[in-house]
Amino acid sequence: MQKINPFLWFNGNVEEAVNFYAGAFSNFEIVSMHRAGSGLPGEKGKVFTATFRLLGFEFYALDGGPMYSFTPAISFFVNCETIAETNELWQKLGDGGKELMPLGKYPFSEQFGWVQDKFGLSWQINLDKSKVKISPFLMYISEKEGKAEEAIRIYTSLFKNSEILGIEYRGPGEVGIEGSVKRSSFILDGVNFRAFDSNTRHKFGFTPAISFFVKCQTQEEVDFFWEKLSDGGRKDRCGWLTDKFGVSWQIIPDALMQLLYDKNPAKSKNVMDAMMKMTKIEIKGLEEAWAAA
Repeated sequence: MQKINPFLWFNGNVEEAVNFYAGAFSNFEIVSMHRAGSGLPGEKGKVFTATFRLLGFEFYALDGGPMYSFTPAISFFVNCETIAETNELWQKLGDGGKELMPLGKYPFSEQFGWVQDKFGLSWQINLDKSKVKISPFLMYISEKEGKAEEAIRIYTSLFKNSEILGIEYRGPGEVGIEGSVKRSSFILDGVNFRAFDSNTRHKFGFTPAISFFVKCQTQEEVDFFWEKLSDGGRKDRCGWLTDKFGVSWQIIPDALMQLLYDKNPAKSKNVMDAMMKMTKIEIKGLEEAWAAA
């Protein structure tokens, strides 16, 4: 089971987005799809949440409304095995979107391009036969520039089964802060990530539109990640937090998903109402709400 899932915040178009990615990726699978009604909020019949896999990598999606928008501060790095595959994925993901870096040859890759799709989600398409097909890619920008290595070392210290695969630093005379992260690769509990420091003064940064959903089995595990990842950052409602670098996380016990999607709409609604009143998620409170219906 994938321990950490990217959680994507859409505005009324979850189903359209899921269908778009199904058409773009050769290996696509819908794991679950839940519609509003029967205890879940939103316009009845519209997709409220969805879980899907692209090239075996699992994503969550939510119809959260217009509050947050995607930015390229977090993108998804996709390794393709052939030039034909990179070209095809580039064309499909770019349909109605925006080119951020043109598809072509670079010093670090024979074929690479960066594109923002029509929903605002950003993808880095790369030619590489690596077994790792998709990696979340974190870009530390403006006041966060120079913080990538600190973030990597904190994250890998907190999650089990984690390691730093490699960090390449900027040297003297290179553009950017000397010693800052030029490129990196690391694993958090079995999930591959990438990160670097950007010297470009972009007008965007990290937002809760993309958060990382951490699946926890026990209350003790929830408590640990809640305190550790929020240290120096901000604790929000419903299990959400922002870490000291501005990256958003959701610390969620498995019990929430099991109770929230109960077939009894009254139980589902009770659990949803209880969760909405919480900051850190408390399993006992969810179970009491479920049992009360």
